[in-house]
Amino acid sequence: MGLKSNLITASEALPGRQEKMQVPEQHAVNGAPLTGPFPEHLRWVQFAMGCFWGVERRFWQLPGAYTTAVGYAGGYTPNPTYEEVCSGHTGHTESVLVVYDPKIIAFAELLTVFWENHDPTQGMRQGNDTGTQYRSAIYCYGDEQLTAAQRSRDDYQNALKASAYGEITTEICAAPEFYYAEFYHQQYLAKNPNGYCNLRGTGVSCG
Repeated sequence: MGLKSNLITASEALPGRQEKMQVPEQHAVNGAPLTGPFPEHLRWVQFAMGCFWGVERRFWQLPGAYTTAVGYAGGYTPNPTYEEVCSGHTGHTESVLVVYDPKIIAFAELLTVFWENHDPTQGMRQGNDTGTQYRSAIYCYGDEQLTAAQRSRDDYQNALKASAYGEITTEICAAPEFYYAEFYHQQYLAKNPNGYCNLRGTGVSCG
């Protein structure tokens, strides 16, 4: 687990590589394609909430989730390895790509799951997991998602303050490139049901 708690600059980042990570063709739980192009009626978003194993499981369980994948985003290093991300020298989060059917599950419902299943006030950590890769983030595809995410942050901030929590540190921005993580990380908790999961909420409801 990386211990670096300060974000690096682009000039400090590891160089990475051009070769994309090889991942399975299908989702280990529902059999959907793991990579795009995805059907046109679907939408996607990236969420970072700490260790990506438990986060991915939480989202693949939702009705309307077409596919999910774990990866790295928000930093500088192209196609990084897990070890590189944990070093704190890529700038990436541990991110989860969620591809969903908006006719079955609304973006607002995904945001509720995001806010209620981790502590978005912890900065460069989540629980005992410390490092820049564990920071909270919503990476949006399009202005509609971006506006909705920002509005939901403001609403949840009011709820957190009423429960004596501090300021939300979640990064909300247009989606950067999503670099798929190694094959063994994909749907990790389906393959290792007793594996590590540090997903914890604050107990504060979105309303």
